[in-house]
Amino acid sequence: MSSVILYTIARFAIFAATAGVLALFGARGFLLLMLSLLVSGVISYVLLSAQRDRLSAAVDGRWRKFQAARTKEDA
Repeated sequence: MSSVILYTIARFAIFAATAGVLALFGARGFLLLMLSLLVSGVISYVLLSAQRDRLSAAVDGRWRKFQAARTKEDA
């Protein structure tokens, strides 16, 4: 589960950094929030692709274990 935590922290860090930069350029309130979400989403999509792959592998592994246990329990 550490990949989930690391990915989440990285996304929040990118969002906070983006919001800080946009605030320096004068964005405030709702505009700051919306621009930060949009820009940080694009940045995260590009920069965190390897981390996202590890996250998806971890979640898929957990899901497969859950399904196997559920199938075994039903049998």
